[in-house]
Amino acid sequence: MDSIATPESVAPAPLPKRKKTPMLKYGKTAQHAIMAISYLAEVYDGGATRLSSRDIATQRQLPQPIVAKLLVTLSQAGLVDGAPGPKGGYWLAKSPAAISLLDIVSTFEKVGDPIACPFGTGACDSEAPCPLHYKLLDLDQQLVDFLTESTLETFTRSARCQPTPLPSRQG
Repeated sequence: MDSIATPESVAPAPLPKRKKTPMLKYGKTAQHAIMAISYLAEVYDGGATRLSSRDIATQRQLPQPIVAKLLVTLSQAGLVDGAPGPKGGYWLAKSPAAISLLDIVSTFEKVGDPIACPFGTGACDSEAPCPLHYKLLDLDQQLVDFLTESTLETFTRSARCQPTPLPSRQG
């Protein structure tokens, strides 16, 4: 006799493995800085909540000594404030909406240099572009635009409840 499957007896089908998509990246230090400071944005309440570097490291699964160094640099850049002692810790120096991802990345990366030509240094320019020249310039501008337009407000509790719309692709 055939048995009838009930929701409890049917295992969900495994999700297909996602192919890793290569992504344009900035350095690991800047990535870790975004991970650390975004947690401060998640708990942002104007500075009343203060987190230790250990709290942030634990939440973001990052090494605590690295987080501590990142927070010092972010503090020197005016993005984070900190206070020592038992009631000390770190908090955002500005509202999450006032801190762009470019503010963070540019604290750790050299910004403004053109992308190097894959054909070699000095192999092309706007006067004599290589086959990839304009595509690379466009890609670079897209990343700068994304980092400029994206703020830490994305990580706040209220924003996390709202899905971010996907950009329409023209093609």
